This record gives sequence, structure tokens and C-alpha cells, in this order.
Amino acid sequence: MVESIESDVEHGSQPCSEGKDRLLESKALLPLEVSIDDDNNDPKNESKVTTAPSAPGTVTKIGFAVLILLAVQNCAKNIIMRYVMKDSPAFLKSAAVLSSEFTKMSLSVGYILLIQRRPLCSIVTYFREDATNTLLLIIPASAYNLQTSMEYVALAHLDSASFSVLVQSKLVFTAVFAAIVLRKRLKYVQIISLLLLTSGVMLCNFPRGNSVDDTVAGGGMDEKSDDSRGSFTKGIMATLTIAISSGFASVYTEKVIKGRRRPILENGDYGLAYMQVQLATMSILTMGGYAIVNDYSTITEYGLFYKFTMGAAVTVSQSAIGGLIVAGVLKYADSILKGYATALSVVLTGVLSMIIFGTKLDIIYFIGVIIVVLAVILYNGQGLGKYACSLDAANKIG
Repeated sequence: MVESIESDVEHGSQPCSEGKDRLLESKALLPLEVSIDDDNNDPKNESKVTTAPSAPGTVTKIGFAVLILLAVQNCAKNIIMRYVMKDSPAFLKSAAVLSSEFTKMSLSVGYILLIQRRPLCSIVTYFREDATNTLLLIIPASAYNLQTSMEYVALAHLDSASFSVLVQSKLVFTAVFAAIVLRKRLKYVQIISLLLLTSGVMLCNFPRGNSVDDTVAGGGMDEKSDDSRGSFTKGIMATLTIAISSGFASVYTEKVIKGRRRPILENGDYGLAYMQVQLATMSILTMGGYAIVNDYSTITEYGLFYKFTMGAAVTVSQSAIGGLIVAGVLKYADSILKGYATALSVVLTGVLSMIIFGTKLDIIYFIGVIIVVLAVILYNGQGLGKYACSLDAANKIG
């Protein structure tokens, strides 16, 4: 789900849940690389997501290609959406989300019919036999819709460089939700990385009032402009909403969905395309309900696609097609590689934001980016340290 929600928890999960996890990861904003598993670095778990055994710390040619693809996809998403939203176009955000989900569903159905050569009734059978889990997907689907909607709001008020850094705070919220709901224990190194991440995000968004450019990364804006200050605050709040929603959806998926046995998937008759159709359907239903309640007057008077621009159509296509591509390659990416991809995307987004939009990046911003990149890599590190609050060390000493 949501660039973004990429939890690699494997405790007690069935083989069928791996495909569901990859599906949800593809939806969550790749900055959606979050690992909340105590044992996500266990070699036996890594074998489930890699095509061939490799030495720890090595990256295969396929892995390197996937790393680049994930980084470019996430970076392109931020840059394109910022380009479209910087002038705050008035199209309905619900129309954009619904269009993206319809595109994903249509492409997935086409893949089932034309590539897999399965009948349309097989999709109906899948929904009928997996009805309980389909209903359970209402929550993560709603969370994903909220994240996507908030992306449009955030990138209308924040430069893409600041957004790409701030959204990494989802690591913190995911860890908090996991500790409270799943009783997960964090490693010492993960606690350190979360503290570093918080510090880096604060540095990148540190206000600097002597700037004359309202697109300065890190909150630089004209202090005389209340509108600029209010716009920046609105962007910050929207981004934090994305981070909180992503963390909640990750933990909900692990707690409620991944722990359920799904015989329909264990027999291998159904694959990722069916799950894409399933999740897209629930996203359409939930977002459709929101559109009716929130945008009813506009839709009845002007139509769903009122002021829907070509730029909006580009963001829809990029989100839908890019999300499907990422979903297809995530099986080649373990948590380490996804952490590197996230770090690379942050750097790329900052550089391209400076080139394309003229965003002014100062030394404090770059220091913050370095800290965030190190924190993301450290959090997803392999074989790094003991668990916090663990009695094992005390027992050994005793």
C-alpha cells in the first residue's frame, strides 16, 4: 500500500502474505521503506525476497537495477507532482485518486485476461473465496487514499526537496505503532537511527528568514509574508499526516491481514495482479464514498473532472503505472536495498528540485540530508546490534 508502507515483518506470516505485503508496499510512497521486524535480517527470511543467495552486503545486477528503478520512480513522482501542484490547480483530488485506482485496476484486469489468459470469472471467484480479507482491506485502502490525497496538498505547499526528507518521519511513527500494537522490540541501532532521522528532518526544515525565495528547502521564506508561512505550515501538516497514516497502515496490515491464513493464495492459482484488483476495488469504493460526501456539490454542478488539467492526468498515469512496475520488482528487493533506494531518492529529489525549480539548498539542508540518509540505511541495516530493553545481555552478564 502507500509509497508507502513497506514493512518487512515476517513473524508468523504465511507464504501467501508475502505477495500481499509487496502489494501494500507498492502503494505506499517509497519513501515507504519501513522495517518493523525483529528478525528481518534473518538469512532464512531474506531468501524469501531474493532470487539467489548472495553474500551479506552484496548487490546483484538485478538488485542494482531494482534499486535504481525504485529511486527514480519515487523521485519522479515527487518532482512531477510538485511541478503540477506548485500553482495550486483547482481540480478535485478525489478525481485524481479515483482515476489512478481505475487505471491500476484496468491494467491489472488486462494483464489477467491477456497475459495470464485467465477468464474474467476467475476474478469474481477470487473475490468470493477471499471475501473476508477483501473487507479487511477497507482500512489500508482508506489510509492509502488519505496518503495520496495529502501528497497533492503537501506538494502544493512544500518544495519537493523538503517533502522527500520530511516524509521519512514515517519510520518514527511506524516504529511507535509497532512497539505499542505489535509489542515489537527495537534494536539499539534502530533507536539511534530514529533519533538521527528526527534531527536530520528538523535541520532540513529549519526556518531561515533571510531568504528571498519562497521555494527554499528547509522552510526558507519571506518572514513578512503570512501567506507563505501559513502555506508552509499546511504542507508540513499534510506530510506528517502521510507519515502517521503510513505507519498505522503498516502495523494494521501486519496485525490484522498478514496473520490470517489465505488458502486461496497458498495454492498458487492467484498472483499479484488479482491482489492489485482487490486493493484497487476497495480504494475506489472508499474514495468514491469520500467524493460523494465531500465533493458532491461540485461534482453535481460541474462534474467529477472539473478543471482536471493535463498535468493532473500525468500525475495519475505516473502514479498508476509506476506503482504497478514497482509492485512487480519488489520481490527482488530486501529491506537493505529498499533503504538504499530511499536514501538515493532523497538525494536525487533535492538535486533535481534545485535544477528544475531553482530551490535554494544551503549547507544546513545538505547536513540534514546526510543525517537522514544515514539514519534510513542504519535503520534497515543488517546484523546491527542487540535489542533494546532485552534481558538477554543482563542474563549473560549475571
